Amino acid sequence: MEDKKTNNPVYSTTDSQKVNLKDDEWKKVLSPEVYYIARQKGTESPYTSKFEDFKEPGTYYCAACGNPLFKSDAKFESGCGWPSFYEPISKNAIIYTPDNTYGMSRTETQCGRCKAHLGHVFNDGPPPTGLRFCINGVVLDFEKAKEAEKHYNADQKAKKG
Repeated sequence: MEDKKTNNPVYSTTDSQKVNLKDDEWKKVLSPEVYYIARQKGTESPYTSKFEDFKEPGTYYCAACGNPLFKSDAKFESGCGWPSFYEPISKNAIIYTPDNTYGMSRTETQCGRCKAHLGHVFNDGPPPTGLRFCINGVVLDFEKAKEAEKHYNADQKAKKG
């Protein structure tokens, strides 16, 4: 994964400066799928995310702006149909907002850098937090942990040679 995406000038995995683009600007730099969820608060169908059963070690980033959101060691199998995590990577990674749509009272999670809609957080997760961050996989990017990648590549080389 790159620090920057060529078609998205605000995408950065290292810049923590807040992003504030107008809707028409977001439309130009995001894919239709990411735009629908991140900017229009859509939801992907359950059990369709490439990250649902994904177990690689690494970091999950906001697909709209590159903000680090979750470490893979906070990911767990919740059975809800979306990638689930029990804690964000940092206190400022996520913004929490009330969501009373569809006759439900929930807490929406948004990216702390660009306010992209990520999903929701519930109080039925595992220890140590008791939280379940239920996140749309479409709005996640992933970068494999460098050390894990080095070990994997070394193991593959040893098996071949």
